[in-house]
Amino acid sequence: MSGSTSPPPSAEAEALLKLLAGLEADRADGTGKAGDQASEFAQQLSGPRLGVGMDCCVIPLRHGGLSLVQTTDFFYPLVEDPYMMGRIACANVLSDLYAMGITECDNMLMLLSVSQKMNDKDRERVMPLMIQGFRDAAEEGGTSVTGGQTVINPWIIVGGVASVVCQPNEFIMPDGAVPGDVLVLTKPLGTQVAVNAHQWLDQTEKWNKIKLVVTKEEVKEAYQEAMFSMATLNRTAAGLMHKFQAHAATDVTGFGLLGHANNLAAQQRNEVAFVIHNLPILAKMAAISKACGNLFNLIQGTSAETSGGLLVCLPREQAAKFCSEMKSQSSAAGGQGAAGGAWIIGIVEKGDRRARIIDKPRIIEVPPRGSQAANQDNNSASPAPSPNLS
Repeated sequence: MSGSTSPPPSAEAEALLKLLAGLEADRADGTGKAGDQASEFAQQLSGPRLGVGMDCCVIPLRHGGLSLVQTTDFFYPLVEDPYMMGRIACANVLSDLYAMGITECDNMLMLLSVSQKMNDKDRERVMPLMIQGFRDAAEEGGTSVTGGQTVINPWIIVGGVASVVCQPNEFIMPDGAVPGDVLVLTKPLGTQVAVNAHQWLDQTEKWNKIKLVVTKEEVKEAYQEAMFSMATLNRTAAGLMHKFQAHAATDVTGFGLLGHANNLAAQQRNEVAFVIHNLPILAKMAAISKACGNLFNLIQGTSAETSGGLLVCLPREQAAKFCSEMKSQSSAAGGQGAAGGAWIIGIVEKGDRRARIIDKPRIIEVPPRGSQAANQDNNSASPAPSPNLS
């Protein structure tokens, strides 16, 4: 039931945003299209607003200074385990709320497409497991699934809608980065490479391209680690965003690290630029990407991720503390491994609201859970890899 993913080119990402421009009657500054009655009504409601282009919509409500924060997401299966696919889909939806510093979700709906190509036996075996995985992840996030929509379709599709009603102090708008901030990433990159490499174990021609840089066992370990990472909620990071005064954040998904960093940079009130020096990557995935002739553009930051980490802008004096607490809280919960830490990856400087990765970024190899390297890292007193931010 798995399928490879490919990163949308930046031009394609821009085209998608242009298609959605017609929906953006209510921009973040509270202004709207001339003569638009909906935006005139919206201007009567006080409170922050966030529309098309970022992780969630933020809409002021009529009642008591509250805001509705809502998001939706769905995609095709990319791992072979239907239960884990359900968990990953739910974690991916909730991640948009977590990118706003929101730790609670009031309600979830599930979106499910059942493939018409499946026979009765496969459908009755696969789909309940996917639904259970989605539901279990929602419960782990402190919420529940109360409904949704199911359709018959040529393809399996899974996703959902997450909604929460918030007071202003419960969310962090993604537009407050200032020069001198530090960029932190809370999950390693390379999930797309890991999933594809695992598929290539049974494809001789493609396996021959990478077998000199990685063993079959390493590919299997990376695939398991990627699956665990994608299924891990970003809830802990969302809570720590408040504790350590985060100025802005987004989650890293289909447009890759650089795509989402660029999108976040464009939202900033201040004239800033994001400069990325370090790339935490699942072990061996950088070597695989290179051996494939840079098929995935992993080092260039455009390799698609699924249910990736949060990219957070933090005050410089808070960044190491954030990383240290991410690691300690994850270890206490038994979450050692790729999804159990955070890495300082870059800086915010004065600039033109764009993001870039330096020519030769430092690659931080993130070992899988249970490996000797992971155990050594978990026993280390260092709160985070040494930043290369000179």
